[in-house]
Formats: sequence, structure tokens, C-alpha cells
Amino acid sequence: MDVLNMSPTTIAYGYLAIAIICEVIGTTFLMKSEQFTRLVPTLIMGLLYVISFYLLTQTLKTIPLGIAYALWGGLGIVLTSLVGLVFFKQSLDTAAAVGIAMIVGGVMVMNLFSNSVVH
Repeated sequence: MDVLNMSPTTIAYGYLAIAIICEVIGTTFLMKSEQFTRLVPTLIMGLLYVISFYLLTQTLKTIPLGIAYALWGGLGIVLTSLVGLVFFKQSLDTAAAVGIAMIVGGVMVMNLFSNSVVH
């Protein structure tokens, strides 16, 4: 795949995906930083947050703010919850699982049916 010939929308969604991944990994290092008492996890967290926000700004050149932020926040919540379950052995009760399912549903409705979403 030739990156130079990709549409701006495809590139923007790629930036957004990487921004989300950096934010989730950064949040994982936030947990590992133990309230900023461990230097290396704190520095990694900060770097990943900076990369995440930079890529979000690049996304906003093409994708409207509300759509980009809804995707970034919604998918970030879902992925961070999964990280908590798998890596930190945190549990989700039924209400939390239903809430996360509603977030996923909202993101899907927005992407499938909204005319605001850039495709």
C-alpha cells in the first residue's frame, strides 16, 4: 500500500487509531507510575500522551472535532477497561459492562448512520 496515495480521510483515521493506542498504553503506564513515584513509567506515560495528543491534532485537520473525540474517548474507555481486566485483574460489574456496551453502540451508530462522520 502506497501511503503517499492514500486519501486524507484514511490517513486521518490511521492517525486517530495510533493516537488511541498511545493513549491507552500511556494510561497503562500511568497505573505503573504509582502516582508518579516511578520515574521511567512516568516518562513513558508522558511521551505517549504527547504523541497521542499530537496525532489527535493531525486527525482534526480532516475529521470533525466531535467525531474524532467521541471515537478517541469511546474506544479509549473500552480498550482501557480491557487492559484493566487482562493486565491488572480488575473486574467489571454488570452495570459497567452495560455502560461500556452502550459506548460501543454509540460509536457504531455514529459511524454507521451519522452524516457528520467523514468516510
